[in-house]
Amino acid sequence: MAIQATVRKIKRSFTLAPEVAAFVTETRARRRAGSDSEALNLLLRESMLAARRQEIDAAFKEYFDSATDEELAEGSEWAQMAGRNVLLEVESTGAGA
Repeated sequence: MAIQATVRKIKRSFTLAPEVAAFVTETRARRRAGSDSEALNLLLRESMLAARRQEIDAAFKEYFDSATDEELAEGSEWAQMAGRNVLLEVESTGAGA
């Protein structure tokens, strides 16, 4: 089921290729969206999230490709320490049970 946005929307007009318009209509039916506009909004949000994930992945790749062995070892040490501390905290609060 689609989620309605609580923010004010901006009305826009677009010209779409027939196959794109058909895809929006198919998405509307498949996702049970209330309108083609809602279906298009869902598709664009998914695309925005995918683009953001790609940017984050690229930033991680750039960091790990450019980091020295010493920096990577230090990061690994921090991750191991934090991991153990997080698990100890979860166990001590009973959240893991």
